[in-house]
Amino acid sequence: MNEEADRFHARPDARPADPRFSSGPCKKYPGWDISHLKTEFLGRSHRAKLPKQRLADAITKSHRLLQLPEDWKLGIVPGSDTGAFEIAMWSLLGSRPVDALVWESFSSDWAKDLRAFGLDNLNIIEADYGDLPDLSLISADHDLVTVYNGTTSGVCLPDLDWLTQGREGLVLCDATSAAYAMPMDFDKLDVVTWSWQKVLGSEGAHGMLALGPRAVERLQSTQVKFPLPKIFQLTKNGKLIEGIFKGATINTPSMLALEDLHCALDWAESIGGVETLWQRCRENFNCIDDWVQKTGWIDWLAGKPENRSPTSMCLRITDADFNNLSLDDQQQSINRMLAILEQEGVALDIGNYRSAPPGFRIWGGATVETSDLEALTPWLDWVFTQSKQEA
Repeated sequence: MNEEADRFHARPDARPADPRFSSGPCKKYPGWDISHLKTEFLGRSHRAKLPKQRLADAITKSHRLLQLPEDWKLGIVPGSDTGAFEIAMWSLLGSRPVDALVWESFSSDWAKDLRAFGLDNLNIIEADYGDLPDLSLISADHDLVTVYNGTTSGVCLPDLDWLTQGREGLVLCDATSAAYAMPMDFDKLDVVTWSWQKVLGSEGAHGMLALGPRAVERLQSTQVKFPLPKIFQLTKNGKLIEGIFKGATINTPSMLALEDLHCALDWAESIGGVETLWQRCRENFNCIDDWVQKTGWIDWLAGKPENRSPTSMCLRITDADFNNLSLDDQQQSINRMLAILEQEGVALDIGNYRSAPPGFRIWGGATVETSDLEALTPWLDWVFTQSKQEA
């Protein structure tokens, strides 16, 4: 057996030190231990002086780490990134026509909400999994709803150069798999949302809502089109509720999850800040990309290299025999491979999203070690070869 054949047939010896490659909740940062979490704020009211300050400190540290502009507001809101983005849409949209970019499941969900809003002028611009929509079809006079990084398709925006400077409409950006993972030009955005559980690997449940000056001005000058539940309300008597952005969260937060976030933020700052997080994500992407380029049976779901996500890395099988199967049989084959990888203690939770084409989805966020991805790829070769032999 030659060296190339042996690479696919030989059962690997080395395993990843940590097999957790889930796209959310995501792996904890290296060295995480529950004993690192402070406990003196647990069991106390989040409205009390010191716990409230702890919430405010998390906002300040997040603002600083992400390098948000000084004049942006940042708050902690309920419902993870989903809650944050729903709050933004319900609170800000309706006074202008809306363009919505759709290319994976969560952007599709936002489009469904927008259809339900009954907007007078809604323009949904769609693309299939693996592609970006035609960005030239948006209007600078319209509000824009978009994700930055398609968590379920592995397709991300290459940049924001296509957004017109001085546009009249607001840009609402769901950046849950992009925040802390890649540079973002906040000068071209008005609303950015994300969750604690993605690139920082912290606990879920809470979301972050960042508002630029134009979004704040819209909130304070335009009548909200839709009746808002209490947890969605960002203004009172036409003025921004400043407390939301100073630690007085809309709904009761988990102080335990908050302490976990503090640990993640401290870790990120200790290794060099957001630039180091970007670098770790890029190194993880390069590891998988190097393997894909030399491997004939696998390829990126995203067709264009510049659109490939460095965090939610979605892969498709190109083998002819596999692709001659029905979609149900393809998925069953994927499921069998996933079960073997989990049984071997090699990889957990790397299956495609339920509405995505059959394939693999490997998280490459900053908390994942490149060495673990290097140890994973021989197992992917091996398990695919086993699957072929059993077919």
